[in-house]
Amino acid sequence: MSHLSERPENPVVGIPLPHESAALHVTGEALYTDDLVGRTAGALHAWPVQAPHAHALVTGLRPEPAYDVPGVVRVLTAADVPGVNDAGVKHDEPLFPTEVMFHGHAVCWVLGETQEAARLGAAAVEVDYEPLPSLVTVPEAIAAESFQGARPHLERGDVTGALDDAAHVFEGEFEFAGQEHFYLETHVSLALVDEGGQVLVHSSTQHPSETQEIVAHVLGLPSHAVTVQCLRMGGAFGGKEMQPHGYAAIAALGATLTGRPVRLRLNRTQDMTMSGKRHGFHSTWRVGFDADGLLVALEATLTADGGWSLDLSEPVLARALCHIDNAYWVPNVRVDGRIARTHKTSQTAFRGFGGPQGMLVMEDLLGRCAPLLGIDPIELRRRNFYRSHNTTPYGQPVRHADRLEACWDQVAESGEVARRRTEIAEFNRQNPHSKRGLAMTPVKFGISFNLTAFNQAGALVHVYKDGSVLINHGGTEMGQGLHTKMLQVAATTLGVPLERVRLAPTRTDKVPNTSATAASSGADLNGAAIKNACEQIRERLAQVAGGRLGISPNDVRFEAGTVRGISVASGSIGWDELVNTAYHQRVQLWAAGFYRTEGLHWDAASMRGEPFKYFAYGVAAAEVEVSGFTGAYTLRRVDIVHDVGDSLSPLIDIGQIEGGFVQGAGWLTLEDLRWDASDGPNRGRLATQAASTYKLPSFSEMPEVFRVTLLEKAHEEGAVYGSKAVGEPPLMLAFSVREALREAAAAFGPAGTSVELASPATPEAVFWAIERARTPATPEPGTDTGTAEPVLAGGR
Repeated sequence: MSHLSERPENPVVGIPLPHESAALHVTGEALYTDDLVGRTAGALHAWPVQAPHAHALVTGLRPEPAYDVPGVVRVLTAADVPGVNDAGVKHDEPLFPTEVMFHGHAVCWVLGETQEAARLGAAAVEVDYEPLPSLVTVPEAIAAESFQGARPHLERGDVTGALDDAAHVFEGEFEFAGQEHFYLETHVSLALVDEGGQVLVHSSTQHPSETQEIVAHVLGLPSHAVTVQCLRMGGAFGGKEMQPHGYAAIAALGATLTGRPVRLRLNRTQDMTMSGKRHGFHSTWRVGFDADGLLVALEATLTADGGWSLDLSEPVLARALCHIDNAYWVPNVRVDGRIARTHKTSQTAFRGFGGPQGMLVMEDLLGRCAPLLGIDPIELRRRNFYRSHNTTPYGQPVRHADRLEACWDQVAESGEVARRRTEIAEFNRQNPHSKRGLAMTPVKFGISFNLTAFNQAGALVHVYKDGSVLINHGGTEMGQGLHTKMLQVAATTLGVPLERVRLAPTRTDKVPNTSATAASSGADLNGAAIKNACEQIRERLAQVAGGRLGISPNDVRFEAGTVRGISVASGSIGWDELVNTAYHQRVQLWAAGFYRTEGLHWDAASMRGEPFKYFAYGVAAAEVEVSGFTGAYTLRRVDIVHDVGDSLSPLIDIGQIEGGFVQGAGWLTLEDLRWDASDGPNRGRLATQAASTYKLPSFSEMPEVFRVTLLEKAHEEGAVYGSKAVGEPPLMLAFSVREALREAAAAFGPAGTSVELASPATPEAVFWAIERARTPATPEPGTDTGTAEPVLAGGR
């Protein structure tokens, strides 16, 4: 067992504890960035001037009328930028644009004594536009060959030959929507400048170090002149990895120019119309099976809707290509990727980061092909699982592939899947107007950043003379429980009670050059860095304890606030006393920890290597009931078994699995982003701008029976205390809901009906799928119906 993964006796990790801020959350006492404004005297408020066109040139900008509005202090324009007028890491996102690239693009910002003054001032700013042609949908961008960024290509084996020799070949086209993050806290920043010109930005950001870099870039300052703090976030889900930087820069610019604190907080409509979302995708594919239903080849093209700038579209697309296999062995693979440039918000990271999009293509085609092959979908999926000797299309061995089957078998057994499917078949025979479906789907998700350099983290741990401990790390808390786990890691490593450890807010002047809290790697990276810092302190204290107890430092043990030898006869000393002794011996009681993930290598040009530390596995079974009159449905029951290794904090992990699953179900069945694609004056406008028009999962969408179990005996060698990531992988368990809806819709038609199902599978979409199932079309062999319906090519 590796040193990093080995647990001591009676560890604090592994204990089911509530979230460290749970009481503050439910009582409303938890402070968020915007709460600090009330504690900051003289703060100004920022409001954007948003363009009413999807694509246009700014031909005139007259801010003067805004100054006639009482309370308006300053209008910020490109002329005010002392550094570089750009907020993007790809240098393709002007902070103050001269070319509007999406409906709602901010062309300047107004600062006012109150938010209302700023709003009225923004309305008074006069802007002249020259409208330009716009591309709103991905098919429009494809037709216009409007692409941006890299075009990755992933290939293994002889795809053409394998498809020629395959017993069954199907092809299809599938376009599916993105997703709005809808975090509870919208984007917000509060910037202050001290007497020495030092800029402090409080920001709701997943990536404080990058926010720091962009703010410094815009202000023309070195990074050491800018400090970014993230106290906590009211949700993020990837939407605050890249998107906060520009808003923080606006606030910092305003504070620098006026000498007063500046608060920028988007309201919900602004947040939804100005910030990026999950990438929608368009896909085309051909897939081949042998006579036994085993996958032999896959050929696909994935086109991501990147919006107006690159943001994180390139790594999102790369991860989609690397996850198109999901949990299935495909010996011959050829996948091409491209990023459509459209006149919409710049789409960005969202929980799963392209992985869900790639995996959805595979799960969709399996669900559609299974009836045409005459094979039960559950059997078809299991039959094609990875085995321990297999490698991914990009060349990484699939370790612990047996955990897929372990999760699958446990769900099938504990969920009584066979019995329930028999009962469902009987129910469907007896009920012509409502049908049920039960589907099982697996997840195999790679854990680590695509970019190898991001797989590093730092921590700073202080032990004070009284024995209390303060930890700082580079990860951010967005409600996911990272801080809870880090407290448990520190307490375990130092051998002290949990209540002796406190965690400080994330700040760039405490831990520099941090990676984003993203890619499900927050606990892996920061936990290992904290463990490293604590071990440095513990080793120094062991020297002191050895001298006090008259034993070798190697024989000193730390547990529950007591320091003792391995022999009872050695005696013991209290933690607090030992720390005080060490201080008087002038022993350093703080340490900076560091961790880099070992064993990773990746060639982005050839799409080859081992980019992931390990794979997280999981399986879900979902049962639904659908009305044949309306397409409305009920999620009756969900059973999940998920692999989180040896959990650092089981209650946190179960909560993440439940939340991730529900968010995934929202993406796949409810959340329907709609942009105006007409040629009217509102072309490119986001029509779903609020909770009134954008439906989110709520209590009514929760399954009546929801059973989540952590896979046992799942120790992960080489990860902090044997744990595994949990943030993103559970979202893809929701594929089971979509596939259950497909089976229920198919039950309205004759046996063997292959159902095309839109995504999101809203009740409306399910209704039309039912209608098609009732009157199925039978295409001629080898022809394309012009839809995304699978076609049996050549009758082989």
